[in-house]
Amino acid sequence: MTATTSPPPANWRNLAAAFAAICVFGFAQGMTYPLLSLILEDRGVSPELIGINAAMSPIGILLSASMIPVLARKFGTRNLAVVTAGLCALLVLSYKVFDRLDVWFILRLLHGMSMSTLFVLSETWIVKYSNQVHRGRIVAVYGSALAVSFGAGPALVSWIGIHGWLPFVLGTLVIASTIIPLMFVDDKHQPIPEEAARSSVLTFMPKAPMLLAAVAVFAIFDAATLSLLPVYGIAIGLDLTTATNALTALIIGNAVLQLPIGWLADHYPKRKLLAVLTVITAMLCAVLPAVMGHWTMWPVLLLVGTTGYGLYTVALTSLGERFSGDDLIAGNASFAIMWGVGALAGSVIGGWAMAGFGPHGLPYSLAVCLVVYLTAMAWRASTLRRR
Repeated sequence: MTATTSPPPANWRNLAAAFAAICVFGFAQGMTYPLLSLILEDRGVSPELIGINAAMSPIGILLSASMIPVLARKFGTRNLAVVTAGLCALLVLSYKVFDRLDVWFILRLLHGMSMSTLFVLSETWIVKYSNQVHRGRIVAVYGSALAVSFGAGPALVSWIGIHGWLPFVLGTLVIASTIIPLMFVDDKHQPIPEEAARSSVLTFMPKAPMLLAAVAVFAIFDAATLSLLPVYGIAIGLDLTTATNALTALIIGNAVLQLPIGWLADHYPKRKLLAVLTVITAMLCAVLPAVMGHWTMWPVLLLVGTTGYGLYTVALTSLGERFSGDDLIAGNASFAIMWGVGALAGSVIGGWAMAGFGPHGLPYSLAVCLVVYLTAMAWRASTLRRR
């Protein structure tokens, strides 16, 4: 008689640390993107230059991603997460201390590098320390926690404004407070093995090209809306509070409805679900110019937040389902790099589209990017069928 082996239980202690790390990442992104963009807009900086400045964070992510496995093996994942969380907090304060646009380019580069480390470590802990039974639900809650932390950033900006030291000091304190749960993580078993240091997007891409493309198109959507949606709102005549709350509404849609997205990912083919979410998000982006300034903009923003951010939830769930061991770690590293590529493109594309085609160039450019991804999915499915 053969004994059945039950899946190992989830390591909730390390998962809690992963949630703390992602909340640092989300809050830092959610606050600094609109805060710095609105400050620059208030000073008369062009949307194109605002987008280029915002692009320094994803450039930092790209530059640092390959170093994370080496640093994690040398210093331990817990120690690395604590140090980078502290660095992230200090960098938020540094924006006010060194209040110059040229210096902000350097600070945002360093900020992207520190946030990249928290991003990769948190996702590594999520996929390593959850099990098959709980993975879908854990990833969904993870997405909601990320959304809430993102939403807390612009909400704080809309509440306290963009002038003076207060937003920078509060941001620093909130981020620094998350160091406490990170101190309790058990990292005796390193989640990033040596083989992962030799992994790259190029080596992983043939195994899951559409998952990586989904991360890239999500990052385009994410970075463009975070950095430019409040600027877009002001450009079409909304007041500061309404323009900032537009971004909060988009992120709330993700936070509230991420669990249903996770449930769908557990019960339906993930490729088809990614296609459906892409279609809906593209349609909503195309509709957005017609409803901005009207009460109907709020449900549209809620829905586009749900479907747009749902792309990443489904992609991460699929990664955990399809891959294990070194491939799983390589996939997480590749996800981070593709996020950096997409976020860099999103900030620049959004700024250029608004400069070249007016404020509505922002949502229209996002719709075009989503249609391009949908076309790539159709081409990939057709190629696989022919094989």
